[in-house]
Amino acid sequence: MEIAVVGTPEFTLGFQLAGVTRLHHPENLEGTAKVLRELLEQSEIGIVVIDSAELTQMSDRLRQQLSDSITPTVLGIGTEEDNTLRESIKSALGVDLWK
Repeated sequence: MEIAVVGTPEFTLGFQLAGVTRLHHPENLEGTAKVLRELLEQSEIGIVVIDSAELTQMSDRLRQQLSDSITPTVLGIGTEEDNTLRESIKSALGVDLWK
């Protein structure tokens, strides 16, 4: 299973330095949505990482698809407060690890 990272070159740089090679730099929100839909269809992708700020700008339908996806697992990370990871872990384990 591979890791794919979607975002600006600045966002993906750290992942690139860590050895991740599946980097995607869409130029706009429509391009980001297209890349995410394509990644959902690829069986060799296990984790998709995206900036949480960009994730919140996706359509409700696409965000629901990403949230429901088990493989790949989609993680929104960033500097903003986001409960996506917390909710994913709570859903998978049935326990809120932050409490």
